[in-house]
Amino acid sequence: MAGTTPGTPRVLRAMNDRAALELLLAHGSLSRGRIGRLTGLSKPTASQLLARLEAAGLVRVTGTSEGRPGPNARLYSLDPAAAHVAGLDVTATRIRAAVADITGRTVGSFEVPAPGRSAASEPSGAPGRRSADPVVRQVVAAVDGAAGAAGLTRSALHRVVIGTPGAFDPRTGRLRYASHLPGWHSFGLLEELAAALPVPVEYDNDVNLAAVAEHRLGAARGHEDFVLLWNEQGLGAALVLGGRLHRGWTGGAGEVGFLPVPGAPLLRRVARANRGGFQELAGARALLRTARELGIEPPSGRDGEAAAKLLARAVERAGQEAWQNGGQDGGQDGGGPYGELLRRAATGLATGLAALVAVLDPELIVLSGGVLAAGGEVLRTLVRRELDELAAPRPRLVLGTVTDHPVLSGALESALATTRDEVFDTSR
Repeated sequence: MAGTTPGTPRVLRAMNDRAALELLLAHGSLSRGRIGRLTGLSKPTASQLLARLEAAGLVRVTGTSEGRPGPNARLYSLDPAAAHVAGLDVTATRIRAAVADITGRTVGSFEVPAPGRSAASEPSGAPGRRSADPVVRQVVAAVDGAAGAAGLTRSALHRVVIGTPGAFDPRTGRLRYASHLPGWHSFGLLEELAAALPVPVEYDNDVNLAAVAEHRLGAARGHEDFVLLWNEQGLGAALVLGGRLHRGWTGGAGEVGFLPVPGAPLLRRVARANRGGFQELAGARALLRTARELGIEPPSGRDGEAAAKLLARAVERAGQEAWQNGGQDGGQDGGGPYGELLRRAATGLATGLAALVAVLDPELIVLSGGVLAAGGEVLRTLVRRELDELAAPRPRLVLGTVTDHPVLSGALESALATTRDEVFDTSR
């Protein structure tokens, strides 16, 4: 509310407007009387407020209340068309985009294949530089596709948030910690994307956005200090301290795949290799390697997908074998080679988590990503058991509940939070 004086009628009106809009966001539809009771405003003031918000295109009448004595009251809701945002989830193989309206409802989505390494390495005409054109074209195509599915154009969006592996160094604008992402390390990429998309564009680490989704929508709601451990194609973490994401000086906070840990070789030049001790001990590739050591032929496919299928099979088979051998615990202390695979996976994960717990002492740890989700409650219980042995603090350990595109959900939630702050501020 820049340019206003605290306590002035304009500021007070804006505060009341914001309170009413937040109530409509939480409840969906409310009558004037209900808004007045929840905000403590008189009926005339609530009427003026709603008329003001309706004229501003922020609320609309969506029906009338029924089933009560007396005349039916008009029901007001947020106008979904007040603002739209887009979120993007970028991996080495595809770019998935979605558009949401101001209420948070997804109204359009689209997916394009990521540019291959050959396309991403095309010369730009300047010696020693790679062209950002293939990446820019794919990002624009993803945004346009999602906007078109929502009946919009890209210029109608209020904000775009893009989630990628690694992080853009705020000092240089270069992507770090994600050498496997073709084309995203080009000089001037952020400037070219900003020129191609006529709306504010923000960038964040994919695991950070998964944590945003869990914080706002999932297992971490109501928790101000938590760690989200992510395991899909790579192993990473997000750190939420005091209710805020901790990103670090170069954006690399939470890149725990590089963490040296007991049980893994001491790797050097980890940034160039794009792997480190924790990744080698507990990442997707390590699970596949352990399976082969135990005489289990892992499924085919990319490492993350194959590891998720492997763990899902292990949970099922270990439980069956434990019961056949007279066990009572679904494979936690038995289960043949599949039970041993689960126990080794849990030990590896708990080893890295113990280091994080010793430093951060979080209230909660959320296990997320396709690989950990596939291990489910069986793997969570085994990790819990191991972590209790390895760490002095004992935070709660839970599975993530935002399992449908968590990175994309977090990108949309991040975009919506900033956009609502702008759109709901009627003092502007």
